[in-house]
Formats: sequence, C-alpha cells, structure tokens
Amino acid sequence: MTNPERVARLKETLDRRIVILDGALGTVIQAFHLTEADYRGKEFAQHPRELRLNADVLNVTQPHIIEDIHRQYLEAGADIIETNTFNSNAISQGEYGLESRVGEMNVAGAQCARRAGWRHP
Repeated sequence: MTNPERVARLKETLDRRIVILDGALGTVIQAFHLTEADYRGKEFAQHPRELRLNADVLNVTQPHIIEDIHRQYLEAGADIIETNTFNSNAISQGEYGLESRVGEMNVAGAQCARRAGWRHP
C-alpha cells in the first residue's frame, strides 16, 4: 500500500469512527525492569555515561522490546502507534552524551514501529 493509499484509508476510517492511539511507551518499558546492561546492549557497552532510563536508546540496543510493545498496543486495538522517539533529539540525548546518535535512534524507532505494523493484520 502506498502512502497516499494509507492516508486515504486513514481519512475514511476517521470519517466512520474515532481512532485509537497507542499508550505510554515509557510506562510499559519500565515494567520490563531493564538493567544498565540492557540499555547499553553491545552497541554502547563501553559508553562512558549511564544510559539506564534512556528509553530512546532501546530502539538501537533492544529493538525487539520496542517492537513487542508496539505489537501489544496493536493487538489491544490501537489504530495508530507512535515511534519511541520522544527524546531522540540533541538536547535530550546530550544528557547521555549521545547527541551524535540522534539520527540513528530516530531511524531505528521508526523501523521498530513499521516492523510491528507490518506484522499486524
């Protein structure tokens, strides 16, 4: 399906009913009780700053978790899922020393959402 087709489909759906947006990704991520090592993954194992609670870095280090959360929202009835990129900007990531990786986090976040959507009927 092309983007214009997707937009047309969304408009048709909006004309018929209220659409449901996914919920708070950060709250669901917290339920996983991830460790510092989980946030770091292989990609940031030697990074000099603490990364725990940087949800956006998980797009790169633990994409399967982010995809699973997106999938859960879709299975619960969400029509629209957002990307896990709320803090994927230079100012927010500067606190973690990852401002140079913002582009990678944004692309990875979009890919996680897209993969979850493709796998959902």
